[in-house]
Amino acid sequence: MDKTVLCYLQKNDSYLFLYRNKKENDLNEGKWIGVGGHIEKGETKEDALKREIKEETNLDIRSFTYHGEIIFKNDDYEEVMYLYTSDDFLGEMKPCDEGELHWVKKTDIMNLNLWEGDKVFLPLLIEGKKDIKLTLIYSGKKLVKIIK
Repeated sequence: MDKTVLCYLQKNDSYLFLYRNKKENDLNEGKWIGVGGHIEKGETKEDALKREIKEETNLDIRSFTYHGEIIFKNDDYEEVMYLYTSDDFLGEMKPCDEGELHWVKKTDIMNLNLWEGDKVFLPLLIEGKKDIKLTLIYSGKKLVKIIK
């Protein structure tokens, strides 16, 4: 099972989103997602979180909050994603080679082109829940089952 990290950086009443529109053969093309990626061999979740945020935004996070885990299952793929937020970061944001970075007001998030499963966990994240545990089962790009 693949292991990934995902973080929503917070500033004022907004989260930082990555609009995926630059990478070739991108499963997330046209979607708005948080910042993150795969945990590399020998890496802790926290190390992966810091590295991915640095690679995609050029920002350094100093502290973060863990909110839970989400398991994604698709026809022939399984992934566990560890979910975080952070409002404690430093640096100058730079363009990302995977898409465009945008600060999005929390009240506008559900109007974005999100994965169906993201519409399930993002309201929980916005509420500040710290014990999120979900399994999201997809067939192709369609969410077919949610296990809480």
